Amino acid sequence: MATVLQRTDPNTDFTAANDAAPGYRPTGDEPFMSLKQQAYFRTKLVGWKDAILRESSGTLSQLQIDSLREADLTDRASSETDWSIELRTRDRQRKLICKIDSALRRIDEGEYGYCEVTGEQISLARLEARPIATMTVEAQERHERHEKVSRED
Repeated sequence: MATVLQRTDPNTDFTAANDAAPGYRPTGDEPFMSLKQQAYFRTKLVGWKDAILRESSGTLSQLQIDSLREADLTDRASSETDWSIELRTRDRQRKLICKIDSALRRIDEGEYGYCEVTGEQISLARLEARPIATMTVEAQERHERHEKVSRED
């Protein structure tokens, strides 16, 4: 029988991390990246990172327990495919943790919430949806268009 892996959606874990500051949501009515907003995003980022690390720890434990020695070749192939997908997911999450750490550094340095290209404020709605964002929507779109043109050359 193939091993069934439990995966949680990083966005779900991320949403759960939002509950660390119950009731508070940054608004445009307060100073941009006030200490309260910085604390809110820090809590959100740390919670997201912790959820990813807990899940990764579970994967590592499961890898150590499972032998992947199913007698049936079909079951073995299915199990190996499941683990391959799981490990690719963990690799993407490893890269995500690097981005989270970078966002936390930007909070410490007072650069969080500002576009790395234009220096403009990144909208609170964008940061709420993607707290690791480093560019405004417009700068990101320009960047992606430029990448697409470069790839076509």
